[in-house]
Amino acid sequence: MKFTLSWLNDYLESGADLAAIVDAMTLAGLEVEDIHDPREALSAFSVARIIDARPHPNADKLQVCQVETKDGTKEIVCGALNARAGLITAYAPIGAFVPGLGVTLAARPVRGVVSNGMLCSGGELGTAEDPFGLRSSREDAWMPRAAALGVTPDAARLDGGILELPDNFQVGAPLAEALGETDPVIDFEVTPNRPDWLGVMGIARDLAAKGVGRFSPRAVSPVTGQFPCPINVVLEAPDACPIFAGRLIRGVRNGPSPDWLQKRLKSIGLNPKNLLVDVTNYISFDRARPLHVYDASKLRGDIIVRTARSTKDAEVGATEPDILDGLDGVRREAPASACVISDNGGRRCIGLGGVMGGNETSSQLDTTDVFIESAWFDPLTIARAGRQTGILSDARFRFERGVDPNSCLEGLELATRLILENAGGEPSEVVVAGAPPKVDRTIVFKVRDMERLTGVAMKPKRMEEILKGLGFRPEAPAKSWRSGDGEWRIQVPSFRPDIEGSADIVEELIRIEGFDSLPTDSLPPPARAAQIVVTPMQNRIRITRRVLAARGFLETVTWSFMDSAKAALCLTDGRVIEDRLLIENPIASELCYMRPSMLPNLIEAAQKNLDRGARTVRFFEAGPVYEGDRPEEQKTRLAAIAAGTAERHWSSRSSSYDAFAAKADLFATLEALDQPADRFQIGPPAGPLWHPGRAATVRLGPKTVIGSFGEIHPAILRTLRAEGPMIAFEIALDNLPAAKAKPSKTRPLLERRHLTPIRRDFAFVALERVTAGEIVRAAMKADPKLVAAVSVFDIFRGPSLGENRKSVAIEVTIQPKSEALKDEQIDAICKSVVQSVEKATGATLRS
Repeated sequence: MKFTLSWLNDYLESGADLAAIVDAMTLAGLEVEDIHDPREALSAFSVARIIDARPHPNADKLQVCQVETKDGTKEIVCGALNARAGLITAYAPIGAFVPGLGVTLAARPVRGVVSNGMLCSGGELGTAEDPFGLRSSREDAWMPRAAALGVTPDAARLDGGILELPDNFQVGAPLAEALGETDPVIDFEVTPNRPDWLGVMGIARDLAAKGVGRFSPRAVSPVTGQFPCPINVVLEAPDACPIFAGRLIRGVRNGPSPDWLQKRLKSIGLNPKNLLVDVTNYISFDRARPLHVYDASKLRGDIIVRTARSTKDAEVGATEPDILDGLDGVRREAPASACVISDNGGRRCIGLGGVMGGNETSSQLDTTDVFIESAWFDPLTIARAGRQTGILSDARFRFERGVDPNSCLEGLELATRLILENAGGEPSEVVVAGAPPKVDRTIVFKVRDMERLTGVAMKPKRMEEILKGLGFRPEAPAKSWRSGDGEWRIQVPSFRPDIEGSADIVEELIRIEGFDSLPTDSLPPPARAAQIVVTPMQNRIRITRRVLAARGFLETVTWSFMDSAKAALCLTDGRVIEDRLLIENPIASELCYMRPSMLPNLIEAAQKNLDRGARTVRFFEAGPVYEGDRPEEQKTRLAAIAAGTAERHWSSRSSSYDAFAAKADLFATLEALDQPADRFQIGPPAGPLWHPGRAATVRLGPKTVIGSFGEIHPAILRTLRAEGPMIAFEIALDNLPAAKAKPSKTRPLLERRHLTPIRRDFAFVALERVTAGEIVRAAMKADPKLVAAVSVFDIFRGPSLGENRKSVAIEVTIQPKSEALKDEQIDAICKSVVQSVEKATGATLRS
């Protein structure tokens, strides 16, 4: 939102300078983003007079001018057609920054003649090309030179030329003051809850309450109509448009707006069109009141406000869908939920209410009869229509935030007066359909809330002063004034839809009083010893993040949503994706389901990084996955993915990340979570995401799945357009058993092992369903005191073993304790190993 300082002073009687006003805005919550002061931008420029202008010796279209400046007489090379002796114009010295060109001037030769400055045009200065309208009236003085150079009159007029200033301007005077470019422009960010800040009058009201000056609203007296309005308004959609006011003015002389109006619109970035359009734009920024004007001669009968008819309506037998030729030159169908302004018995769409008007009934320079619209539209209806059409207009921006519904007639009367004052005409009586919605409300303000919520004890008189300054009407019992307690009844103004309760009043009071008045008292010490505030699950996630980061993984955060195709990839046992995971209002069509697993999103993230040149990718994420819409069906998971090729090494010993590396990372994470690896069992993979022969599950007993690790199924990678292989692992953090109440980080006493360990190899023939882990655990149980370790070193399958059988070779390490073992003792331990394995798994010693 932009406005000028002089515009603000229309409503704020204040002697404060620009810096004080900007500081007050910031303290009051109006976040200033930029300040453009033309006095600073033009500070290096001044008024100068050309003493003499002679042809350049080396260039036909250039002149060498002797110029009287504040720095004395300067020789300047100029190519403007209108440069001539006696002309008062704009001068830029060496070292000046020219805003229109974006360059800093330096003395340089131009075709052999050094130019000691520059004579500037309006475009080069960022100002009007002919601010005083002198260039066209002085054509006789410079047009002959254009003709001599072969330039046609039309082409010469299109050429900007240097500025033509009045002859009575004093040489050396600051150019900004000479041009009247002394009005700073302030640009600030409007928060969505403050639609009243979209008008200069609303800004002035807040600044006056802040103490910068006195608020001086300009009351608009009604204009007496000279005849009944021949155009009636019919409301068929009162929910979308509760009130529609209008007036016909006939016999206007439309044309350019007065200079003051054009200057204000230009200062905030709007291009003046004609008086009728400019008046509506001005009032929109002046009082946050959007208006629209129609060329009354183009209207067909009465105006009908109704809900749009869509193509679907036409298909079931209704009339044609509403098509609007917008003011932006785009032809579009009105959305079914939009509020349409129509005429011709409702058959022609001439505008989307509160969003954009139509080109067919727009006012032009030759418009003589104009109908002014001042209505109030429902913010939700406007927001929905704006999103569906993609139209971004100033009217939509204001209506969807909430325009003051009580400003309809005031805005209409102000527009009428401005048109009559500048274009004449004869106004009709005002026609009003409907009534403003009842938005006036009274809330109860608990005086104690001020100190309770902010710690600031404010006197009742000061609170009343602030609230009245902001437009509120407080009513307090007499005893409340004396005690500073009790409850006030406060009537909220219609331009403040954001105020809903007592806490909002507190916010307004402290905002105006100043957030710097908030006390900086320290928090009182807790009455009891500090309690643990981290939940067990939060602690698990914290630990896993540290462990995996230390092991070379990068944490990532992916969407908690995915499309139905990816969600279906995660389901097992032939299940179909449940509607309970469907999001009713997704942020995008491809993010319509809550994720049953994090792996598809991690796979896509890994592939994107590989596509962008990453050689190795290792990502992990800890967060929720969803099995349904009930709280107990939200699970916490850890997932990690690794892909790419190993980094090259001079020793040529680098190896790629594989399933066993994933297993090592998984069990390292479990160990850090106080979950010993020996309590878990390894089983076959479960679910369609995993490669059937290069993945496995980690279980706690036969039913509880703790996690999975291994290679992602190639079919899944193809579906997700990812290049394999990719290795991953998952941990179901909420399936882990509770850790010890007081986990100990101390290690057991290290036993002295002065005796040489004994190693024996065994090969067992077992059924395919028997896992190597079962054989290892059985061997460990043969003699827990002396069997120190068991490892698998070979697995063999062949016809000699028989169908559905395999050979698993293990190495058993026997560690004597206090004395060396005799051969008989070693043989007994070996026999126990064989018996334990045979009993637990049914495997036999291979002969």
